[in-house]
Amino acid sequence: MLELSMHILDIVENSTRAGATLVLIAIEEDPEKDRFRVEITDNGPGMDEETRRKALDPFFTTKTVRRVGLGLPLFRQATRMTNGSFSITRGTTGGTTVSAEFQRSHIDRQPLGDMASTLETLIAGNPDVDLVYTHGKEGESYTLDTRQIREELGGVPLNHPEVLRAIRDSVREGLREIKADR
Repeated sequence: MLELSMHILDIVENSTRAGATLVLIAIEEDPEKDRFRVEITDNGPGMDEETRRKALDPFFTTKTVRRVGLGLPLFRQATRMTNGSFSITRGTTGGTTVSAEFQRSHIDRQPLGDMASTLETLIAGNPDVDLVYTHGKEGESYTLDTRQIREELGGVPLNHPEVLRAIRDSVREGLREIKADR
């Protein structure tokens, strides 16, 4: 995967397949401390200790359609190549949190990629799952919360083409406003 947004897409898809109904995606850019952090938390059943240990083995997967699970190992490798850190934790009441931190200025840090299209894809494919995306940079932040959008739409599905287009445009504009689109 060449962009961080593709890692995020993969992890959120894993969360929804595991039964999560709410996924929080938080990105925090701190140019002053030279850090770039991605954290994805879901309310699914969580991984048991054995699965969590095996999750970083590229030859382990819970999917039945293939025999390898490269998503998490590749994401971890991306952090290691940039003087970063990676962790997978289970909440006390279930759920899973994947945290990845990168040296922001490192030449090998993958670009974020097109988060607007990534979120559009996730919502289109999982219209009943709630996503909260927060992106912070230098004291400014942008948040997209599908629970609020769903309430405002009054029954119009999130995966309606016009709704998806509006969400994509909102994310692009929000990231542009906080200068996180560069």
